[in-house]
Amino acid sequence: MICTTLNKIRDCSPCKSGWNKLLKHLNKTKSDDALLPFDVILESNGLDDALWCTRSSPEHDLEWRLFAVLCARRVAHLNADTRVEAAIQAAEDYINGAIDTEQMNKALDDAAAARHAALAAAEWVVSSNASMSASGAAAWSALASEWASPWKDAEEEQKEIFIRIVNGDISALLSPTQ
Repeated sequence: MICTTLNKIRDCSPCKSGWNKLLKHLNKTKSDDALLPFDVILESNGLDDALWCTRSSPEHDLEWRLFAVLCARRVAHLNADTRVEAAIQAAEDYINGAIDTEQMNKALDDAAAARHAALAAAEWVVSSNASMSASGAAAWSALASEWASPWKDAEEEQKEIFIRIVNGDISALLSPTQ
């Protein structure tokens, strides 16, 4: 189970309303170093805040990138451009070490014309700047949610993916080639 702490979250300067909501849910008045599972943050504050809090755990950047890829995979069928699926697969392959940065960049170039949420996920994956990619989780969530807003189940699917990732239950979420 992936956890953070209130002190780590506080160090990232959370918004006052989200911070107070989390403290109230935890029956606390100040931050501490007790382990705080991400699914508890999700339960308390919702998906957007839980994703924002991922910046407090950059050591789990691989999992946050995987979340982006899996969310993109869930909505890829909405775009008939085959470059979308190719970019998502390349992002997943990059995460798993199956392709290098040059190959990933080629897939990004091919997918650029699609102008799709998959491109945002792939660019996030390629980034070697941990603070950018960790903070990109909130941006990714906003982009994916906005793009998928006509489909009312999109956020529930994202929550399920997030819960499975933070609980280490990802094997069934990966593509069959993994």
